[in-house]
Amino acid sequence: MGSVGSERTTTGWAATDPSGILSPYTFALRETGPEDVYIKVTYCGVCHTDIHQVKNDLGMSNYPMVPGHETVGEVIEVGRDVTKFKAGDSVGVGLIIGSCRECSSCTSNIEQYCNKKIWNYNDVYTDGKPTQGGFASTMVIDQKFVVKIPEGLAPEQAAPLLCAGLTVYSPLRKFDLTTSGLKAGILGLGGVGHMGVKIAKAMGHHVTVISSSNKKQEEAMDHLGADDYIVSSEPEQMGRAVDTLDYIMDTIPVVHPLEPYLPLLKVDGRFIIMGVIAQPLQFITPMIMLGRKSITGTFIGSVEESAEMLDFCKEKGVTSSIELVKMDYINKAMERLEKNDVRYRFVVDVAGSKIDL
Repeated sequence: MGSVGSERTTTGWAATDPSGILSPYTFALRETGPEDVYIKVTYCGVCHTDIHQVKNDLGMSNYPMVPGHETVGEVIEVGRDVTKFKAGDSVGVGLIIGSCRECSSCTSNIEQYCNKKIWNYNDVYTDGKPTQGGFASTMVIDQKFVVKIPEGLAPEQAAPLLCAGLTVYSPLRKFDLTTSGLKAGILGLGGVGHMGVKIAKAMGHHVTVISSSNKKQEEAMDHLGADDYIVSSEPEQMGRAVDTLDYIMDTIPVVHPLEPYLPLLKVDGRFIIMGVIAQPLQFITPMIMLGRKSITGTFIGSVEESAEMLDFCKEKGVTSSIELVKMDYINKAMERLEKNDVRYRFVVDVAGSKIDL
């Protein structure tokens, strides 16, 4: 891990209470240790999880809190033992910045499931200091948890891929759902959902978007490339889709019933839950027993998968649909995100913002 010697400071935008309102906040950064990478943040995506955290929706928030976990930046300095990066490299940092490195998850390169993982914000690092996220001018991160942004992939486009793109890519890879010709269902068309459509299409899947109304149909099919669109409140449309899907990605981040969607899966179909929801979800067991179906969760992805995913997106020309904003717009952006008023991901131009207003 990094040095815990002398400290430097940086400025970010932090929440100080459950109102979730962010404002400038100066805090300490450790000096660049032997395995550390010192990064000037250029862009950072805004995720629905950031809202949950700054508003203490999960009851585990600590303040002051600088959110942001879809971070892209430029390497300023590297520690003496860093071999993966050099000054000037474009790099990304995701949600996890530390782990025990000894458990079965860590030794299997799925460190996101380590019981001692360290979140990039709202956590405590090995030096006993609070971790702070990417809505800040600079970061110091252990090289193991940094990925290189492929040349030719725009950094502002890469930022949302580090969470939304990875969240989609990881389960497809893990559950062998990468074969061309599979039939996919994408439930919800927000930040993660729109990446679900794009990545599934890039893998050669037939993609059906499932939404509560038809207001996003044109966007889904004409702009994102979905093959079909189902309005979940229309029984006839849902009925036609019974037993047709190999998998469904459930990206909805609020409480909703599962039972209407489980019949759409084929035998052995997989229902993949991706939304962070603090209340219980319910279903009756015959809904899965009578089709040998699976309901599974997934959590972002590993550093190894992050690198794979970025290379895949570059190769296939997959980009995120973003609205670029300055840091002084962040509170409005999070308010709009909570209302699903963004197509489909806010990205903060951190380097182009005046942080210390």
